[in-house]
This record gives sequence, C-alpha cells and structure tokens, in this order.
Amino acid sequence: MDVKIDTSWKEVLAQEFEKDYFKKLSAFVHEEYRTHKIYPPAKLVFNAFDQCPFNQVKVVILGQDPYHGPGQAHGLCFSVNDGITFPPSLRNIFKELQQDVGKPIPTTGNLTDWARQGVLLLNATLTVRAGQAGSHQKKGWEQFTDAVIHQINTQKEHVVFILWGSYAIRKGEFIDQSKHLVLTSVHPSPLSASRGYFGNKHFSRANSFLKQHALGQINW
Repeated sequence: MDVKIDTSWKEVLAQEFEKDYFKKLSAFVHEEYRTHKIYPPAKLVFNAFDQCPFNQVKVVILGQDPYHGPGQAHGLCFSVNDGITFPPSLRNIFKELQQDVGKPIPTTGNLTDWARQGVLLLNATLTVRAGQAGSHQKKGWEQFTDAVIHQINTQKEHVVFILWGSYAIRKGEFIDQSKHLVLTSVHPSPLSASRGYFGNKHFSRANSFLKQHALGQINW
C-alpha cells in the first residue's frame, strides 16, 4: 500500500504501514471518504508530517480529534485554515501565548508556520466525519500515532512534548523524561483553561529547553 507521506516519515514508519491494523484502518478510511463527508480533505490527512519532517521535529503538540466543522481542519492539531474563526481552544492558546511571550493575537489560526519550524502538530486521530466528533476514534489511528510518538521518543533526543488535558497526558505516559522535556497542563478548552492552562508558560519553557540544548528556538 502506498501511503503519501513525507519520505523521512515513510522510512521511520515503514513497518507500521505493513501491519494488519493499518491495512484495516486504511480500508476503513478510504470507504469513509467515499461514502461520507470527512475532514480534513484526503490530501491533508498526513499534513502534520509533510510540514514537519522527522529529522526536523523539535516540539510535539498533541491533540485528540480533527475539527469537524466546514473548512476548519487541515491536518494540524488545533490549527484552522486562513479566514476561519478561531475555535475556543485555539483562542485560549493564543491568549496564553500573548501572556507568556508577549506575542500579539495573530490574525489567522493557521499554525503551518509552527510546523515548518519543527513543531509536530499531531492529532491522536487523523480523520473525522463532518459534524460527528470522535467518529473515527478506536479504528486504528490511536495505535498509529502511538507508534509515531514511540519513534520520536526512541530515535531522537531533547524533544519537547506538550500535552494538554488528561487524554494527551495519558497518551504520552511512556515518553522518556530523562532525555525529553514533557510539559503538561489542563486542556485549553474553555471548560478547563482557567484551572491551570493560563499561566503554564509552555511556549517560553519549550524555548528555554531548546536553547539549553543548542537547538533553534521556535518563533511562536
């Protein structure tokens, strides 16, 4: 099966693509795109990997599901296309960014620039039915993205993992904190942001760690 994904990731994940679960997942996803409205567009399912090759990964931000509204999802967690209203969690991310590093609230919610600097914006599940949050959970995507995190964890050093909310924190429990920095807090959702998301200073803390290890900092 030919998976259209950045070549560096294709090499790292080659064995994963040959496993039975991934073949079943691929068949499921193909059928879903054929019979339903699915987000993101098929060509952008692996956008996070295409924008941030394996050898360039410095930071991993972990999300859960793609956005399921029109025009929002484009394969990067928390990010939306240019011209789309900021979803509430993204608005809170920008508020924390402003408080933390003094960056003004941007005019677009498109985070492609972060990805191109080495931030892997990874959702645990890479596809979703329109209007149906969580509809592609437990179909195999979670096993695939666990494998992605495992490869980063084992093959790289000094990566910052940013885990917001209990789901992301659980998913990253196996990360080796002796060689990576794991930053955790509650989720930026309006339901929880005021209980410890604001003030977590994850953006400046990530850059401090990267600087400490002579790695280029992210221009958030």
